[in-house]
Amino acid sequence: MSAGIAGIGTALPPQYEQDWLWEHVFRSHFGGSRIAGRMFDTAGVARRHSSTPPHELADAAAWSTAERMRRYAERAPALGLRAVRRALAAAGTEADEIGLIAVATCTGYGTPGTDIDLAEALPLRPDARRLLVGHMGCHAAIPALGAVADYVAAHDRPAVLLCVELTSLHVQPATRDTDQAVVHALFSDAAAAAVLRPGAPAPLRVVDVAARTDTARRGHMTWRVTDLGFRMGLSPEVPEALSEHVGPLVKDLLARHGLDRSEVAGWAVHPGGPRVLDAVAAGLDLAPTALDPSRRVLAEHGNCSSATVLLVLDEILRAGPPDGPVVMLAFGPGLTLYASLLAPA
Repeated sequence: MSAGIAGIGTALPPQYEQDWLWEHVFRSHFGGSRIAGRMFDTAGVARRHSSTPPHELADAAAWSTAERMRRYAERAPALGLRAVRRALAAAGTEADEIGLIAVATCTGYGTPGTDIDLAEALPLRPDARRLLVGHMGCHAAIPALGAVADYVAAHDRPAVLLCVELTSLHVQPATRDTDQAVVHALFSDAAAAAVLRPGAPAPLRVVDVAARTDTARRGHMTWRVTDLGFRMGLSPEVPEALSEHVGPLVKDLLARHGLDRSEVAGWAVHPGGPRVLDAVAAGLDLAPTALDPSRRVLAEHGNCSSATVLLVLDEILRAGPPDGPVVMLAFGPGLTLYASLLAPA
């Protein structure tokens, strides 16, 4: 029994122009730094989303972690519910059919949490299982997808994956730190959900999941809990590390199924930033247009952490059913790369 991705649904908070955010929020936050301004100009982001209104962002930098978690609990369930309902509608699936809901997030926690809120609001059956995939970072969608696909194949019941991230809640105190300028120029809020069904016709089925972790570079990407929210550390060496590892990871994944890179019809790559996409393209020797869906998502939505790769997959599927396999790729702390092989059902 295989698990097919029967429907994807997304939900997005209000959208703001990148230039407007720089002029009205972040220019003063970074003390008018020209370097920070360049980071915003070269981030590859034209527009992005924020559940935190711009007039609150300056104050948000001083919020305690408890205050940020309170706001996450207020805002994330409603956003996630919209995405899940749209995914269920796209999949032609009723909520009471769902046997498992998995929620991936790295931007907010509480118990009872978003999974319980969704179980009540949809509503799910009392025997539905719940799984939280927490604090893995931007690559969490793929291991979570693997867990959901395994459940569907083993239990012959539909399941839902929801990735919901409110990165705007973690604006950090004013600084001239270049790494923080990069982070604040890229990240965005979003929710994306996928419904997986057993055996039913679907544009793509989940074939396999693979991972590769470089523990020697574990400090290159971090996501630390502090008294003032969660703070990201991002080394400029990350793109080089990804370029080194992405080729062997994808080659091994495809080889397990008798496939070659030239047979891949689509690349759903997490757009961690323009340099990350350039590094992946170089590491896989891809055509210049192969990562256009990722670049469009980055430009229109920013980096929405774990939700982003599902936004990219949705972008690919909107163009029509792929005529061959699709590879999903995402990256996060560890330093970890995850890949999933999807094939036409």
